[in-house]
Amino acid sequence: MPVRSRNPFTGGGGSLGGARRPCKQGTLCPCSGNLSLFRPPPPPPPPRRAAPPPARPRPVPAPPAKRHSPAVGIMALRQALGRGVRLGRDALWRWLGGGGRAAPAPVPPGGLLLRRPPAPPARAGFLREAAARLGLSGGPPSPRLLLLRYRVPPAGRGLRLALGLGLALLEPALAERKQADEACRDIQTIFVQRNKPPKYQLGFLRQQGFRLEEYCIGQPIGKGCSAAVYEAAFPFAPSPKADVQLEAEDLNRHNHLDTQAGEEVHQASDWKDGYPLAIKMMWNISAGSSSEGILSTMSQELVPASRSALSGEFGAVTSSRRLLFGKKRLKGHPNIIQVVRAFTSRVPLLPGATVDYPDVLPSTLNPSGIGHSRTLFLVMKNYPCTLRQYLCERIPAPHLGTVMILQLLEGVDHLVHHGVAHRDLKTDNILVEFDSTGCPILVISDFGCCLADEKIGLRLPFTSWYVDRGGNGCLMAPEVVTASPGPRVVIDYTKADAWAVGAMAYEIFGAQNPFYSKEGTALESRSYKEEELPPLPEVAPLAVKKVIGLLLRRDPEQRLSARVAANILHLSLWGENILSRKELRPAKVVGWLLHQSAATLLMGRLGDGDRVETTLKRCFLANLEYEELLQAAALLRSWTRALL
Repeated sequence: MPVRSRNPFTGGGGSLGGARRPCKQGTLCPCSGNLSLFRPPPPPPPPRRAAPPPARPRPVPAPPAKRHSPAVGIMALRQALGRGVRLGRDALWRWLGGGGRAAPAPVPPGGLLLRRPPAPPARAGFLREAAARLGLSGGPPSPRLLLLRYRVPPAGRGLRLALGLGLALLEPALAERKQADEACRDIQTIFVQRNKPPKYQLGFLRQQGFRLEEYCIGQPIGKGCSAAVYEAAFPFAPSPKADVQLEAEDLNRHNHLDTQAGEEVHQASDWKDGYPLAIKMMWNISAGSSSEGILSTMSQELVPASRSALSGEFGAVTSSRRLLFGKKRLKGHPNIIQVVRAFTSRVPLLPGATVDYPDVLPSTLNPSGIGHSRTLFLVMKNYPCTLRQYLCERIPAPHLGTVMILQLLEGVDHLVHHGVAHRDLKTDNILVEFDSTGCPILVISDFGCCLADEKIGLRLPFTSWYVDRGGNGCLMAPEVVTASPGPRVVIDYTKADAWAVGAMAYEIFGAQNPFYSKEGTALESRSYKEEELPPLPEVAPLAVKKVIGLLLRRDPEQRLSARVAANILHLSLWGENILSRKELRPAKVVGWLLHQSAATLLMGRLGDGDRVETTLKRCFLANLEYEELLQAAALLRSWTRALL
C-alpha cells in the first residue's frame, strides 16, 4: 500500500486538493495555500482629535446714533414711498408678462400726447391679478403680510416693504379710473341709440319709389366726373297695388313735406311746386346693362344707403348686400348723407343732357355716345347748397366756424369707426342745410371713391400703379400720395380724411386753402414742410389753430386722430368748468359728463333735439372714451398754460 506524503500546506495528510481550513486570523493566509490572495490588514487610523471651537469675535462698539431733524425724516419717507411706487410698478409689469420697459424714443414737440400710452395688462385690475398670484384676495397685499408669507431676510425687507407700499398706493387711483371708465361706457350706451339722423319726410310707401317713372324730375343741380344730379319730387299718390301697411313715420310725412325750408304741403299735387328730393344718375360706361353688374360695379355709391333703399320690388336686391357687393354698410349719422332709394333703370334724356354730358349717353339717345342703356339711380334729400357755395357768400364767425369743423370731424370719425375712408373730401362734396336757429348742418356726400372693403378695411395693398388711391389729388394725405407700389406695401387711410379736414379748415375761416392756388403758389402734399403752412386768421380760436396744425402733420403717427381732435373742440366749446380746475380728478370728470348727459337729454325732450349743438353733444357722448377724453384735456390744458 503506497505511503501518502504529508502535505505541509494542509497541515495533514491527503492530496493538494483537499479541504482547506481557515486560519485563526479569519482570512486567507499562507497557511491556506493561496498566496496570491494574501494581503496584510491595513493599520487602524489614528484617532481624530476634536477641532477647537472658533474664537468668537469681540463685539465692536456701535458708533453713537446721529439725531436727525423731523424734516429729514419726512423727506426720507417721501423718497421711500416714491421708490416703492416705482419698484412696485416695474416689478408688476415684468411679473405680468410686460417684460422690461424700453427707453422711450424721442418725441418731437407737440407730439407727446398724440399716441395713446400702452395700457397695463388688465387695466385697473392688474394689481388684483398680482395679488391673486401671491395667493391673496380682497385687495393688494400689505407689507407685513408679504414679509410673513415669504420669510424675507432682513436684507431684502426694504425692497418688499417698498413693493407693498407701491401696491397700496396705486390701487385706489386705478380703482377710481376703472369707475370712470365704467361710467363713460354707461353714458355711451345711452346715447348710441339716440345718435341717429332723423328720418327724412319722403312720403314713400313701403314698395314705392323704385321706378324712375314715379318721380317728377326738374332742372340739373350739378355734375361731377361720374354722375349728374337733378332735383326731383314724388308727386303721385300711393298705388292700390302697393303694400297697405305704412310705417308710422311714412304715413305722417306723406302729408307734410320738408319743414326745414319753411313750407308745408297738404296735398300730393302741391309737391310739383318744390323739389325736396335729389336724384343722382350715374354714368354707365363699363358696367354693362344687367342690374347685378351695375350694382356690383357701382357698389361704393351704396355704402351710405339705408336698409330700405334696396328692398323694393323694382330693382330690389334679395340677397345679402355684404355677400353680393363685399362692401361695408355704413350706419346712419347726422353728418353723413343717406341714400333712401337705389334702383336701376333705362337712361332717359334729361334736361341739359345733350349739352352737359353727350358722350356718356347711350347710342339710342346720341349716335356718338359710348354709354350703356341702363344705369344706377340714387335718391336722397335735396340740400340747399354745397359748402363751397356757402363759403362764397359768407365767412362764418369764429364760434360758428369751430362748430362746422367739429361736424366734419364727427363725420370722419364715424367713417373710421366703421372702417370706411372717403378719400375725396372737398368743399364740393360737403352739403349744407340749416337748423331751426339758422346754424349750418354739414353733411358728407359722394362716396364714389370711398374705400369700404370688408376684407382689407382701411389698409389698402398697394401692389401696382393700377391700384386706385382716391379721387382728389390736391387734398390727398402725404402718406397716400408718396406711397410707391411694392409686394408688401400697404397704404393706411386711418388718418387720411382727418388731414383733408385740416386743409379745408382754412376755407371755413375765410383763408385760401394752402393746397389750392390760382397763381401756382400752392403747396403740394407730396413735398410740403410743416413750417411752410400759412397761419390761420387771427380770429380763429387757439384750440382750432393747434388742432389744425396737428391735423396737417406729415407723419400720421404724430397726427391727431379725428376722435381726439373732435374731443378737443368739444371741450373748448363747452368744457370750461372742467378745464378750469387745477387737477382732473376722475370723480370731477364723471360729474361733468353726467351733467352734460342730463342737459342733452333734457334739450331733446324740450324739442331742441334738432339743433346743431344738441346733435354734436349727442355725438360726443355716444363716442365717449375716458382715455381719449383725458388725452384731449391734457393737450388743451397745456396749450392754455403756455399762454399764461
